[in-house]
Amino acid sequence: MQNSLFDFENRYASLSKTGDPLERLNAVIDWEIFRPILARIDAKVRKSTAGRKPTCRILMFKMLILQRLHGLSDERLQYQVTDRLSFMRFLGVELAGNVPDARTVWAFRESLKEHQLADALFDSLNLALAELGIELKSGQIIDATFVPVPIQRNGRENNALIKVGTVPIEWGQDTAKPAKLAHKDTDARWTKKGDRRGWQ
Repeated sequence: MQNSLFDFENRYASLSKTGDPLERLNAVIDWEIFRPILARIDAKVRKSTAGRKPTCRILMFKMLILQRLHGLSDERLQYQVTDRLSFMRFLGVELAGNVPDARTVWAFRESLKEHQLADALFDSLNLALAELGIELKSGQIIDATFVPVPIQRNGRENNALIKVGTVPIEWGQDTAKPAKLAHKDTDARWTKKGDRRGWQ
C-alpha cells in the first residue's frame, strides 16, 4: 500500500497531539543563533568550489543534540534519524531525503573538537533553554514550567526564628514528619516586588 502526503501529515499530527518534545524544542529555539559559532569551522577560504558542499551545520549540530539526549552511537544515530519521524521532523529531513551517515557525524564532531567549539555551542544552547525555563537531560526534555515549586508558608513566628539564624524545634524533632526540615529553605528571605510577595 502506497502512503500519500496526507497520510504522513496525519502521522505528524498524531505525534504533535501526543506531545513531541522535539517539536516544542524547534518551536522555542531560534537555531540561527548558532550559525556564527558553526561558521568558524569553515573559516578557511576554500581553494576550489569543486567537491561536495558541507552538510548544513545547524542540521549536524541538531544531530549531536539528539545523540546526547538519547545516548546514541554514530551508527545508531544514523539509523534512528532514518527510522523515526520525530527525529526527521526535528532535523527538517524529508522522508525521501538524505540522512548524514555515521562517518559524517564523526567528522563533524571532530571538527568541533579541533576548533574547540563543542562547549561554546552547548553552553549557548543551555543558556537559551534556561531563559525559557527548559532543561535538557539525557533521554528527555524537561520543561520547568510544568514542575510545581513548593510555596513556603512558615508563619510569622517561624519566619522570625529563621531571620535570626535558627529554626523551629519541631522541624527537626517532628517524628511524624522527619524530613520536614529537609524541605524547608532556611536561607531564603521573604521579599516584596511591586504588588507581589515571594521568597528570594
